[in-house]
Amino acid sequence: MKHISFSVLIGALFLLASCSNGDEVDNKSFENAQLSIRLTDAPANYDEILIDIREVRVHFAGKGEEGGWQTLSGINAGVYNLLDYTNGADTLIAEHEFPAGIISQIRLLLGENNRIKKDGVYYDIMTPSAQQSGLKLKVHADLTRGVAYRLWLDFDAGRSIVEKGNGSYSLKPVIRVFTEAASGAIQGVITPVEARPYIHAVSAQKDTFSTYADGETGFFMIKALPKGSYKVEFNTTAGYQAKSIKDVEVETSRVTDMGSIVIEKIMQ
Repeated sequence: MKHISFSVLIGALFLLASCSNGDEVDNKSFENAQLSIRLTDAPANYDEILIDIREVRVHFAGKGEEGGWQTLSGINAGVYNLLDYTNGADTLIAEHEFPAGIISQIRLLLGENNRIKKDGVYYDIMTPSAQQSGLKLKVHADLTRGVAYRLWLDFDAGRSIVEKGNGSYSLKPVIRVFTEAASGAIQGVITPVEARPYIHAVSAQKDTFSTYADGETGFFMIKALPKGSYKVEFNTTAGYQAKSIKDVEVETSRVTDMGSIVIEKIMQ
């Protein structure tokens, strides 16, 4: 049975689209928001609570009950011991990019390896509906393009495990869902589009986040920026003057619009 240890998964922190060596950010996905789904738990009177997570799906509001579901591709499937993630600890179970919109539901599909350990003895947990239709959770996560979000599934393990009269156990999950925006973004439009600069947002700590302006519209967006003040540099193609703008402020969960950025031609 595959176990996912806390020491391994805690290193898989949510990835911001950032780099210190100027790697390019793909501007084609500027319409998307980034979402990471994390697992945490409240303490419970068991030695272990092992939950086998196989698949995560999300549902977008306004898409219809059947048509609005999307399966996340970037999932860390495996068996999680919920009691590894108590008292503020958590772990990443999935991350994905989505178009901006409102996520109304999340569905967890479980595998067959769900068990508890009590007084040194393992017991299977009955989860029939979770393996067929999944654990369906109501949420209201309003995703803004260019912004990175974290969403937590907070199990109440003590209330979720039900001991039956015959000594068996079943899962009737009590899960609280909450979200937090983790970043902001910068956007603008380059004029003329022919200047097509390589654009860098440089933080006070000298971290660099980069992208190109769109070749047809001049639009650019630098996503997943930590809150702070940035110098935005525009390194242009031949024949156009480079430009920089200081003190561009980024706030969490907001997109800072720089408006139209005019790039001057070099006069011969």
